[in-house]
Amino acid sequence: MKHSKTYNLISEFGQIAFGVFLASIGLKLFLLPNNFLDGGVTGMALLIRTQLDINISILLVLLSIPFLILGYFTVSKRIVIKSIISIIGLAFILHFENFETITNDKLLISIFGGLFLGAGIGIAIRNGSVLDGSEILGVYINDKFGVSIGKVILGFNIILFSITAWVISTEVALYSILTYIVTAKVTDLTIEGFEDFIGVTIVSNNYVEIKYAIMKELGAGLTTYKGSKGFGSQGAQEDFDIIHTIINRIDIKKMHRIIDKIDDKAFIVEFDVNSVKGGVLRHYLDKKKNKHLPKL
Repeated sequence: MKHSKTYNLISEFGQIAFGVFLASIGLKLFLLPNNFLDGGVTGMALLIRTQLDINISILLVLLSIPFLILGYFTVSKRIVIKSIISIIGLAFILHFENFETITNDKLLISIFGGLFLGAGIGIAIRNGSVLDGSEILGVYINDKFGVSIGKVILGFNIILFSITAWVISTEVALYSILTYIVTAKVTDLTIEGFEDFIGVTIVSNNYVEIKYAIMKELGAGLTTYKGSKGFGSQGAQEDFDIIHTIINRIDIKKMHRIIDKIDDKAFIVEFDVNSVKGGVLRHYLDKKKNKHLPKL
């Protein structure tokens, strides 16, 4: 158990270090030489650097301090400690890193700068660390006032990019918005993965046939729970199984065909799934196992 915890800790910090390195490439190789911005605290540091001759490493650390203090009271101390180490590591690499600019194309700078930065931020977040304090601000305002974290970060960045348009230029502000969009999307993909899962709840009188057809033909695991149906307070009721499963979105049409073949009047509810872990949800059932399913 002790060795397992040590291995997990080493793995986490190793991945965080890799994320910090990727983020530093995005900043030093693409964004910094061209005065392009990202959103959040990183964007604030980049904007101030364009106006004042202050080392970007020092700015990142100084601007992150208020958000880290806020994080001490809103998120776990473990996350704050990891974030302090990550931010100092990023500042350290930025100070000593000396990449040569590889392109002057503004579109490529925005896209690849956002790609490297987003991948680095995403890897850090997956391992319990934060490279940008604006997420912590979002958590705090959400707890205090009920405003969604996404809206807080969006409002923060609208103000930041508006100032950029006024202080530097509208063109830089627009390219910076593109960088932010790429960064945010790549961050989400890194955190959630490229697999797009969807949850499905199925209500049908033919639940037994549908249940085994899904397992056999689609190879997906599922869960059933008891339900009852009727109409009004005095309506006739009948006990039955409600089917719940999670599949890759690419298989949803196939599932519809399977269900329609058995009961074209089945009630189906679909919903997005942000994260899937464990069980047979991520790896569909082995075909050999399906051969042992009970026959109807």
